[in-house]
Amino acid sequence: MELSERITETGMKHEEEEIETSLRPKHFQEYIGQKTVTDNLKVYIEAARMRNEPLDHVLFYGPPGLGKTTLAGIIAKELGVDLRITSGPAIERAGDLAAILTNLNEHDVLFIDEIHRLNRSIEEVLYSAMEDFGLDLIIGKGPSARSIRIDIAKFTLIGATTRAGSLSAPLRDRFGVVSKFEMYTVDELARIIRRSAEILAIKIDEESLLELARRSRGTPRVANRLLKRVRDFCQVKGSGEIDLDITNKTLRALGIDERGLESLDREILTMIIERFHGGPVGIDTIAAAIGEERVTIEDLYEPYLIQSGFLHRTQKGRMVSEEAYSHLGLVVPGSEQLSLEK
Repeated sequence: MELSERITETGMKHEEEEIETSLRPKHFQEYIGQKTVTDNLKVYIEAARMRNEPLDHVLFYGPPGLGKTTLAGIIAKELGVDLRITSGPAIERAGDLAAILTNLNEHDVLFIDEIHRLNRSIEEVLYSAMEDFGLDLIIGKGPSARSIRIDIAKFTLIGATTRAGSLSAPLRDRFGVVSKFEMYTVDELARIIRRSAEILAIKIDEESLLELARRSRGTPRVANRLLKRVRDFCQVKGSGEIDLDITNKTLRALGIDERGLESLDREILTMIIERFHGGPVGIDTIAAAIGEERVTIEDLYEPYLIQSGFLHRTQKGRMVSEEAYSHLGLVVPGSEQLSLEK
């Protein structure tokens, strides 16, 4: 299955941006989940406003689709400043970064998604901007090259990454606030789906709310995507109101099982069991076996498989758990012999 076809893929699809924006909370009281992160941020924001200073630079890390961009927007809203959004791969040259920073107003928020993908030379320019609110740029080449310094407005940088370990130590150390995003609980996801259904004017019963929440892989973006797909099936094949029957029909059609796994997730687990006797097996070998990049597996598949207890990451490689055998309807090696001995 191609990545673009995965219903549980946690990246933002282009056609979803407008709807996703309408579903995003605008204030802390609307934001569901990540309570430790939001409670601390409320204190930091209030303190910054009382001192009339910019908020310390903030780093969010965790799997995609958990609300990092949404929370950045809320922070800007609470501070009463503008939010500028960009991403690490979009900033190709130091001049691109300079253009963004020189257009910021006092205390504005700059959000850089996938900040771990910033070019190292651009990172070095960012250091002085974060610490001294100035840009040190080299103009010209060769003997005629000269260094100039440009003062910029005091701003807050919010960086988001799915791979905190890939950040260089000098960049990571310049963030005053570092917050980890956790997977959402079923109850939190049910509340998110209920709120989204109200915004989209969809009628949905409690059983369907809980069923969608259980199969959303702990991720609000997946929950909202599933809700919209069930809405489609309901309008075409249902009564117009989402019930458990149409919800289950939709999820079966999408190939999503009762634990939120879809065909490629099950393929990864089955491949490790059948070809490598349950592991341990290296991540590069897994990537080659299923025809995906290592980064894709580590960022999109592994977090939920590990969090669900289906996969273990060891020093020797990845290992499938007994729970995965049970979920796939397979016999754990050695269990038959053990039962005979008993």
